[in-house]
Amino acid sequence: MASVTLQNVSKIYRGRRGEEIPAVLDLSLEVPDKSFVVLLGPSGCGKTSTLRMVAGLESLTSGRILIGDTDVSELPPGDRDVTMVFQNYSLYPHLNVAENLAFGLRVRHLPPADIARRVREAASILGIEDLLARMPRDLSGGQQQRVAVGRAIVRQPRVFLFDEPLSNLDAKMRAQLRAELIKLHQRLQTTIIYVTHDQAEAMTMGTSIALLRDGTLQQTGPPLDLYHAPRNTYVAGFLGSPSMNFIRGALHPRDGARLVFRESGSGSVEIEFVPRGNIARWADKEILLGLRPEHFQPLLPGETPDAATFPAHLDIVEPTGAESICYLQTGANTLICRSRHIIDTREAGHRMLFRVDTSQILLFDPATDERID
Repeated sequence: MASVTLQNVSKIYRGRRGEEIPAVLDLSLEVPDKSFVVLLGPSGCGKTSTLRMVAGLESLTSGRILIGDTDVSELPPGDRDVTMVFQNYSLYPHLNVAENLAFGLRVRHLPPADIARRVREAASILGIEDLLARMPRDLSGGQQQRVAVGRAIVRQPRVFLFDEPLSNLDAKMRAQLRAELIKLHQRLQTTIIYVTHDQAEAMTMGTSIALLRDGTLQQTGPPLDLYHAPRNTYVAGFLGSPSMNFIRGALHPRDGARLVFRESGSGSVEIEFVPRGNIARWADKEILLGLRPEHFQPLLPGETPDAATFPAHLDIVEPTGAESICYLQTGANTLICRSRHIIDTREAGHRMLFRVDTSQILLFDPATDERID
């Protein structure tokens, strides 16, 4: 296996009239050996272009790519010792599963005994031993994707590249194959770079996430680091479902070392808390408060309001079984709360009190969108 290092990598396409179309801009990223790094972002952010540059399917406009200690920036794909699994399964329809798995090895003229052994090992890892004689047309989507992954495994490359491999599958099959890919990484101890736009895939699968926006890297690190300590409002809003609530307001000093956040305009949110770090210097200034839906809850009967409680009008309740998704109006904003309690849908239309876990509050500079520590 090997690490992958991107040093100031850029990719600029040319439009029909010769105009520059930037896809990736000055991207530097370290993918450690045996890690599972997820390139995450919306369509058009540059994640697939990055993956294709690592694979050698796209040339670099500038920068360098190293696999291990070898500069592969100018090497053809066949000399990079990487393999790529695409969104489309791309199986050979006239070959059965075993022949599909073996095809790339036969092209490389490996001994038949080695080919047979590698095919058996890959089939065992993926649990498709009973499918080896079947044709692709007789397989489900999930089975076809397993075969596509198996075709990569038999190559035994230094780096695996996955380009949204689960996008064509239904939700249940995606969840199943997510777990299988995690176990595959644990078993093979290989280096994986995985592209997706699905933040749930990124959070559950990756040892590290690199979040891209318009070709630029916004933040990289372990999934929970990005979730709990996002660098800016883009990272904060992209991760999490439902996404983070942002409330514009101002901080005001109160007796002692406490501050009060008051929502702008006619908003009803007023929260008192003890500031941490350098937040106190933002007193009497406009600020953006970030609050995840699970970090404030409706008050239950018998609970007493306090300085971290605010009133809101409950618009909609979406019961999901284990929890309730509540949409509420504060007068200036629509907020989403993910309640751990089952809220009766008949409560919609009523005024309720909500208590904030003030230890989970995040504050952002509205001028730069950067988090304030």
